[in-house]
Amino acid sequence: MSAHHDLGYRSLFAHPELVRELVTSFTPFKLFDDVALSCFEAADPAYVSEGLAARQNDIVWRVKIGEQFLYVYILLEFQSGVDRWMALRMQNYVGLLCQNLVKRHQLPPSLHLPPVLPLVFYNGVPQWSASTDLATLLMDAPTELAPFQPSQRYVLIDQQRLDMAALEANVTLLALLFRMELSSASEVRNTILPALVTWFNDAPQASLMRSVEVWIECLAKRRGEPASFTLDSAEEVTDMGRKYATWAEEFEDIGFQKGNEKGQAEGWAKGRTEGLTEGQLSALRGVLTQLLRKRFGDLPEAAAQRIAAATQADLEQWCQRSLDAPGLEAVFGNGAASS
Repeated sequence: MSAHHDLGYRSLFAHPELVRELVTSFTPFKLFDDVALSCFEAADPAYVSEGLAARQNDIVWRVKIGEQFLYVYILLEFQSGVDRWMALRMQNYVGLLCQNLVKRHQLPPSLHLPPVLPLVFYNGVPQWSASTDLATLLMDAPTELAPFQPSQRYVLIDQQRLDMAALEANVTLLALLFRMELSSASEVRNTILPALVTWFNDAPQASLMRSVEVWIECLAKRRGEPASFTLDSAEEVTDMGRKYATWAEEFEDIGFQKGNEKGQAEGWAKGRTEGLTEGQLSALRGVLTQLLRKRFGDLPEAAAQRIAAATQADLEQWCQRSLDAPGLEAVFGNGAASS
């Protein structure tokens, strides 16, 4: 997962209200609908196995349900790339979480392990193709051994394929932020940024506002615009809107289709034959970098250098290859940048 994506979403889901919105609005579970925010407690995500190997999971929350002090642990993992073995990884995370609770004597008086809700939040461009059930990754076992095989499932939230009409009808802050990541630059400038300012004017929360600003900064960096941003002045919002407008104009100027990075790359692959200006080439490099980061995570320095020095012909070829390439080597061909 790219560092910008990871930091941005960590900043958001450090707030119980957004964790509750994620579960209640984007999963089928109704268990948390009426649970007060005071019942949400951030848990330590650091686990240590018997071999003393530390594992830092992305986000862990525990939620008190009812009057019986039943704690449900929400284990939230962020992904920007498809991982075939996600169900196996999630089984390991859940096991380490439970083992950690035993070691720290954090079980209820009954000494029973708590229920866990494993969530994977994915915002990559390719369709998520990994199974959400560990059973599908296992060989068929003889009938006598079948009851002893491991099992684990997780809930997938695929942000890129959320229904836009449903998002627009959803009045939560999280839905507004998801729309910001999925919408065109002009819609962000004209509709979503002003709506964000209105939301915080109506419900001023300094800490949450700062986390949203961090998330927006991370989103801007992924789009190639590293400037800082705050939501507390109309001038700042106008400036941010101009940045999104510039991105939109550049994409349209060099022949990209509106939509996600794959749609843009497909639009480019269909082709322009005339030469590009330096500004247009720079925009094309930014889009290619963003697409590769979303598909394969942070780029090695050597790959970034190749993109920076590439000709128009190189960039066209790499954009086309990036649509279906299994890895960076397949994008760059011989002499592909390594990590």
